[in-house]
Amino acid sequence: MDSVASTNRSPLRSTAAAAAARRSSSALPNRVAASRPGAAPGCGGAQFGKAQRLGPVRITTARAQSGNAGRSVTEERQRAMADAEILLNYSSGKAFPLGVSQVGSGLNFAIFSQHASSVTLCIKLTTRETQDEEITEIVEFALDCQKNKTGDIWHVSVEGLPTSGVLYGYRVNGPQGWGDGHRFDSNIILLDPYAKLVSGRNYFGVDNDKPSQPFGTYDFDSSPFDWGVDYQLPNLPETDLVIYEMNVRAFTADESSGLDQAVRGSYLGFIDKIPHLLELGVNAVELLPVFEFDELEFKRYPNPRDHMVNTWGYSTINFFAPMTRYASAGGGPLAASRELKQMVKALHNAGIEVILDVVYNHTNEADDANPYVTSFRGIDNKVYYMLDPNNNAQLLNFSGCGNTLNCNHPVVMELILDSLRHWYGTTCMLFSDRLLLFFL
Repeated sequence: MDSVASTNRSPLRSTAAAAAARRSSSALPNRVAASRPGAAPGCGGAQFGKAQRLGPVRITTARAQSGNAGRSVTEERQRAMADAEILLNYSSGKAFPLGVSQVGSGLNFAIFSQHASSVTLCIKLTTRETQDEEITEIVEFALDCQKNKTGDIWHVSVEGLPTSGVLYGYRVNGPQGWGDGHRFDSNIILLDPYAKLVSGRNYFGVDNDKPSQPFGTYDFDSSPFDWGVDYQLPNLPETDLVIYEMNVRAFTADESSGLDQAVRGSYLGFIDKIPHLLELGVNAVELLPVFEFDELEFKRYPNPRDHMVNTWGYSTINFFAPMTRYASAGGGPLAASRELKQMVKALHNAGIEVILDVVYNHTNEADDANPYVTSFRGIDNKVYYMLDPNNNAQLLNFSGCGNTLNCNHPVVMELILDSLRHWYGTTCMLFSDRLLLFFL
């Protein structure tokens, strides 16, 4: 791999200017405009992470080093941020597990895309906060298809990042043949399908709350949730169940719940109403989707339902992350994860089974008439969705919601199984070992 040494002291650009630059053939130094012989665009080893600056942050140095006869490659990037410096070291990383994981002294990022020609990791960092604004930058690292790819999985290890609270996503590019089933658009930062936490809007149904762009995030700092030494599942006989189907938010969102406004419609608000469930004789709750979903899907374009919000939750953005906007007081993704577990623990301690209504047959990304690209469509549409080969590879709509997940594909099937393991696993223990409602 070629080595690069440079100093970037160019004038700051606006977000609009940066976006316009990305659309041009000479977008950013790390975005290869033309293929090298035998390499797809974005696979060149000589081009490295460029920061898209959204505030007054400078790239002071950026260099790449090769070592061990080209077998071990590390890029170092030093950035002056307010009064501190952060050094990021990049290496090839590993293919598994998918998503973000801790490896050695760094974090490993891995994402599947069979048809992509280039993948760029985008890391969003808050560099300085004031009373009126949050100044951030997005550091972009173009993965090398020779060093950062194993089979169809792109991966990179990053040292120097905080181990919680960092936002990240991917730009993915590839063939542009709509009729071949591809929907790549490298202008869009895409959500990692395996993100365990999602950061976006913090308040339910508030369409002017920024940012609305969903980013993945992670938390390796918090201690494991304390389920308690005596914690156990209720394990009630199925024949004895009295099931209350309900929506977490709608259960307590109205002021008639008598709860403080900060906890209405939240996981914590639900806990306060457990005595009411017991009075009713309920011993099992079937929760409408608690995965991260887009309640504002009706507001994307003018339509007869654009005055409404999706309160039920059948518009999944991510199959691993809890619904962020069910956290109390707009607490964000980490609070949502913690408070969901608190709710489940309290229900189980009260002898109430928890059943999750899960949706694995479609996502929030709509149809081809009104496409909404947040994740799967832009990562590998041809793999993740069922397409009609006789109609210009349009998305098939067996779900009635615009698209249909390609659940017969082994990668999609494994995604679903991984999601189930995540929610059922010992770190979550979220529902009874015998009760699960599928919508497939």
